[in-house]
Amino acid sequence: MSLQDLTPQLRTRLNKVERAVGWFVFLATALLLFGFGYYIYHTAEHKGWFKIKAQFKTYLQSSVGLKVGDPVYMMGFPVGEILQVHPLGPRSSHNVEVDFNVVDDYFRYIWSQGSYVKVNAGFLGQSQMEVTRGTNGYALCVTQPVFCKTIPELEQLVVAEPGQWQLSQFVYGPQSNEVFHPYQPYDGLSPATLQVLASLNLESNSVYAYNNKIKLKHIVAVWREDLKRYDFYNDKNDPPVELPALDSIPVADRLDKIVSQVETALPNILSLTNKLVAILENTANATSNLNTIIVAAQPMVTNFTGISGQLREPGGLTMWALGTNSHFQLESALTNANTLLVNVNTNLNQLTLQIGTTLENVAGITSNLNVQVQSNSNMLGSISKIVTDSDDFVQGLKRHWLLRSAFKSKTTRGANDTNAPASQLKSPRDASN
Repeated sequence: MSLQDLTPQLRTRLNKVERAVGWFVFLATALLLFGFGYYIYHTAEHKGWFKIKAQFKTYLQSSVGLKVGDPVYMMGFPVGEILQVHPLGPRSSHNVEVDFNVVDDYFRYIWSQGSYVKVNAGFLGQSQMEVTRGTNGYALCVTQPVFCKTIPELEQLVVAEPGQWQLSQFVYGPQSNEVFHPYQPYDGLSPATLQVLASLNLESNSVYAYNNKIKLKHIVAVWREDLKRYDFYNDKNDPPVELPALDSIPVADRLDKIVSQVETALPNILSLTNKLVAILENTANATSNLNTIIVAAQPMVTNFTGISGQLREPGGLTMWALGTNSHFQLESALTNANTLLVNVNTNLNQLTLQIGTTLENVAGITSNLNVQVQSNSNMLGSISKIVTDSDDFVQGLKRHWLLRSAFKSKTTRGANDTNAPASQLKSPRDASN
């Protein structure tokens, strides 16, 4: 049935439904396009499509484990990706060139000193490229454009835009001494600084400077170590900035070296294990012998414990050395010794008294004798005459024929004895006759 065959009421109602369906399709299409656009924007933002990228290159000995699209890391964060991995020519001094990019703000950590590429070799042929942050020097890539200005032009710019212009190069004096370095003066160029620059008679009377208020959305200058300044850079036509690489030995090569070292050291290890086994066997035997000795020494230890217990008791050392009755014997001996000492002391006192009495008697005799001698001066002569007469009498008795044999000594010999002395001893009186 055609539309003309419908009643006006049905035709009006059908037009409203068609209009509602049209709006629904329009809104659904708009929502679909918005969602698709948001997805594209979110993906682009996540992948860093809207971020500033700096392109770098490095040279490696091997590309094992590296492929295009792999992430590049810095301080553990993914900061870029590998763009190209390709070998170099036969006459090149390098083997492989790897091009990669680093997104903002991470490329601002890459400086002229301390930044290099490091390849961390992993298992199963996988590798990871890492860029270390700089420690000193100057940022390799910057977004501030560099201008080559003469001194008069800078004087006008410094007056018009004070505190915005800074140097982007090293400035040396006549003696090749450093006068200024990049980013100086930190508070911006001033007329006094420009007078110092003018007095140096620089080549073309111009310097490289930049405006610290101008920042673009792409890399416009790179640091040139050979020129000691920032140079112009076009990220579309100029080659990537070179970073030095620090190649690491792949894990497979390390394992191969370790296996070779193990194979070389294996005979020594086996010999060492044999020696260790022998040492362990000797140790086991020694411990067994020691155990036997300890078991045999247990009675001795028990006896020693008993003896030490006895020695700790009062008088234990004496009882252990002299017996159980030694205490009583020692006490009796000490009592006897004490009695002996008392008796000796008593006897010594009596002997001392007797000696004193005897000495007094001797003193009296000598005193009487002294008195007698002093009172009778002829007494000593009479005594001497008595002694002389007694000697003459004894000598006469010796010569008498009846009593001569009684005074004969054992050593006396006959007249015919050849060993007899040549002359007989005589008294002083015979000698005088």
